[in-house]
Amino acid sequence: MVWLKFLLCLAAILFAGTRLARYADVIAEKTGLGRIWIGLALVALITATPEMATGVSAAALVGSPDLAMGTLMGSCCFNLSILCILDHVSRRGPVLMLVSTRHLPGVRAGVGLLTLAATGLVLSQQVSLPTLAWISLPAVVLLIAYPLALRRILAHERSAEPDKEQVRHYASSTLKGALVGFFAAAAVVIGAGVWLSFIGDEIALVTGWGSSFVGNLLLAVATSAPEVVVSVAAVRMGFPDIAIADILGANMLDTGMLGLVDLFYSNGSLFAHAAPVNVVIMVVAIVSTAAAGIAVSKHRTRYLFGRFTWYGPLVVLLYLGAAYVLFAFGAS
Repeated sequence: MVWLKFLLCLAAILFAGTRLARYADVIAEKTGLGRIWIGLALVALITATPEMATGVSAAALVGSPDLAMGTLMGSCCFNLSILCILDHVSRRGPVLMLVSTRHLPGVRAGVGLLTLAATGLVLSQQVSLPTLAWISLPAVVLLIAYPLALRRILAHERSAEPDKEQVRHYASSTLKGALVGFFAAAAVVIGAGVWLSFIGDEIALVTGWGSSFVGNLLLAVATSAPEVVVSVAAVRMGFPDIAIADILGANMLDTGMLGLVDLFYSNGSLFAHAAPVNVVIMVVAIVSTAAAGIAVSKHRTRYLFGRFTWYGPLVVLLYLGAAYVLFAFGAS
């Protein structure tokens, strides 16, 4: 029965996620803000809501720090693994060869936020860090760093030249209609995400798998379903910048939201109570993000064999390796 509920949640997320890519492009056209801006700020906010909802409810309602942290950090790694899929569906070559180098500030911000989170986790296991009210120092730093990073990136994007390639595809659509459809789909995604936190804890109990493993692999994959659907749809429509901005923006938000999750965790510091093995998935996310940044900056990426590039198999293998470590050594 628990697996049926899990599949129902996944189906709801997939159904709602298929609508987001088209609505996002309509919004980008109608507002004139550009696809990178919309992907990084708006689409990422919506597609990351399952991770956020699951993380917050896992901490506040289920009381599982490993499930909460594992969902957010595991989603970061899985999101980067989506690059392998995008290379296969791209008709014009490796997807990171096609996108703008204006994604590099997002790459740097993602690496920086993940490094702060990993450092906070390691230090919290070793010493008692200062707190602000009941919020731990790493949480405060992330809550401040994320909006500052986003503001800097979006300011840079607004100062860049408008997207000259964008033509009018949606003359018959309205901005109001697109926004209504976009946020209606978001409501479905959020509701399914909250439900997933309880299902994940139930799966951990029924199977005997550790909460770190369930969060970092099972729930991370399920709650990243919108990123898969939206990014694949965007690449197929010929808008790879929306896809990459969504992945990078969702990862930044997932990392920053560790601070919000700590706010809702009532048993102390999330970073002090989470299993130290969670740092493995953080390090993998840092390396995978840096690899994607190298591919974007070089713009000379080619398929090595079949439809695979050098970075796609690398991030998938790193993620699977980290998942094995969590399965073997993660907390219950």
